[in-house]
Amino acid sequence: MHGTLTGQRYADYILRPHVGPFLNGHPGAIFQQDNARPHTARVSLDFLRQFQTISWPALYTDLSPVEHVWDKLKRQMSSCHSVHDLELAVQDFLTHLPQDNIRCLINSMPDRVAACIAAGNGPTRY
Repeated sequence: MHGTLTGQRYADYILRPHVGPFLNGHPGAIFQQDNARPHTARVSLDFLRQFQTISWPALYTDLSPVEHVWDKLKRQMSSCHSVHDLELAVQDFLTHLPQDNIRCLINSMPDRVAACIAAGNGPTRY
């Protein structure tokens, strides 16, 4: 997406065309997102009222398995010197991201939640 991600753009270009249909196709699914401004904008929250969501505790990146994916992506982006290079690198990264990595991250959620509860407000190994 080019430009700034606002709450309206998040709702129009991500939630309505992608997240909504995905969640409708997976009854019982629970949607999780962090507290980024576009995620907490009224337009986004209004759209998500029709779905089951998890409130995101402040300062709990430990609950987000996707942070590991972003970390890998950021490490590969240091060689990008233009927007075009960045777009190509992100597309290549996501195309070649092994599904086993994603599956392992998803399967780690029960352990992540248990570790966060055990740590109170402290850090975890995740």
